[in-house]
Amino acid sequence: MRAFVISGPRDAGVVDVEPPTPDRGQVVIDVERVGVCGTDVDLFDGTMPYLLEGHERYPLRPGHEWSGTVSAIGPDVDERWRGARVTGDTMLGCGNCARCLRGRHHVCESRYEIGIRGGWAGALAEQLLVPVTALHRLPDELTATAGALVEPAGCALRAVEAASISAGDRVCVWGPGTLGLLILQFAKARGAFVDVVGLDHDRLALAARLGAATTMLATEADQVCQYDAVIDASTSPRASAQAVRQVEPSGRIVLVGLASTPSSIDTRDLVFNDITMVGILAASAGLDGAIAMFASGAIETDPLVAATVKLEDVADVLAGRRPANAGPGPKIHVDPRA
Repeated sequence: MRAFVISGPRDAGVVDVEPPTPDRGQVVIDVERVGVCGTDVDLFDGTMPYLLEGHERYPLRPGHEWSGTVSAIGPDVDERWRGARVTGDTMLGCGNCARCLRGRHHVCESRYEIGIRGGWAGALAEQLLVPVTALHRLPDELTATAGALVEPAGCALRAVEAASISAGDRVCVWGPGTLGLLILQFAKARGAFVDVVGLDHDRLALAARLGAATTMLATEADQVCQYDAVIDASTSPRASAQAVRQVEPSGRIVLVGLASTPSSIDTRDLVFNDITMVGILAASAGLDGAIAMFASGAIETDPLVAATVKLEDVADVLAGRRPANAGPGPKIHVDPRA
């Protein structure tokens, strides 16, 4: 089968590889859609911390935001999974450690992360091998595009839940990328008034179309009044410090975006203002909720996807080249069958 393989920093292409064969408790997915993520860019550039820490190595096959259909099942897998339209959890814990047994498999020390950690081949291929325990069924009304947005949506939903948002709250979201625009919609669905901060006028215009109360450039953010919650979905190392200045005393700050360099905050400000700051890793606990919200029609997904490309175009996308005639959305999708 055809798969996108990264052989080294900025060295990648489509190659023929052996198709997967499911073992006990595993299934094979015919992949229909894959989202390209900032993590994939870091793997392509060679800057992803897992590469430096030895948790991943080249050659590797990325892709962890996906949807598809179960085409083959391994021994002991319920026959009813065959033909199911699904997406899946990226985080594959060992299942035996204390963290896994407490429902925290996403921070299992021995975990695989599909397309990211431990050498588990990702979804930028015609087929994907997945443990059946990681699968989540997609309702018939969800498109392949929506299915491949469930993974980032699970992260976004967890961020909104960590912010303890209630109806009438004022919320500020940093970063009008895929995560930020999903966070905006989940927070609005809870009755919050949401402002969005960013750097790109087109992305801010899309945030306004999706219901942001106010949009502003990062240079304007310190001029606004304080918020009940601030969610940082940006890649700015300065956003967390600005969030501390924006949030009301006893408010909450949630960090879900990742900067390429360390951030600095004065922790005394957290103490003196009784501020709660929370970090969010992975979509695992938010996947079912995200699917339900998508199915309800409360979240718009199509405007988030700027273009859908072929496997042969992925290297260009990872190198920062935007497809011709791409829309304003932040996400590029891939159809491995094309």
